[in-house]
Amino acid sequence: REGFFTDIAFFRVIDGFVAQGGIHGDPAVAAQRRDRRIPDDPVVQSNRRGFVSYAMAGPGTRTTQFFINLVDNNRLDSMGFSPFGQVRDMTSVDALHAGYGEGAPSGRGPNQAQIQSQGNAYLRRDFPELSYIRSAAIL
Repeated sequence: REGFFTDIAFFRVIDGFVAQGGIHGDPAVAAQRRDRRIPDDPVVQSNRRGFVSYAMAGPGTRTTQFFINLVDNNRLDSMGFSPFGQVRDMTSVDALHAGYGEGAPSGRGPNQAQIQSQGNAYLRRDFPELSYIRSAAIL
C-alpha cells in the first residue's frame, strides 16, 4: 500500500536455488524497515518452485527481504522458512539476471550492507544487469 516494493532489486539470484530481494532502493526507507520484525509463521506449505518465503537469519528475524524458490527447496522447510505466496507465472522470474551469483563477501554479487547504506545508486553503478520489481500491489 505504501509502495515499498517499487523499484526493488533482485540482488541475489542463484541458479537452481532462489531469487532474493526486498531491500528498498532508498537507504532512508530501507533504514525505517530494517529492524521491524515480522512474526514467524508455522511452515504449513513446502518451499516448492514458485513459492515465496521471507528470508531470515533464524527465529524472529524476518523483515522485508524475501525469496522466490527457483526449484523445489523442501530442505528449507525444516529450517523454518514458511512460504506465504506463490508466483502464478514463472516466466519473468526465470528471466531474472543470475550472472552475479552469491552476494559478497562469499561471491561476486552485491553486498547487503552496501545496499542498505547506498541503495539503488550502488546497485545501478556496480551491478547494472540486476533485475528489478517495477511495482507491486495487493490484489
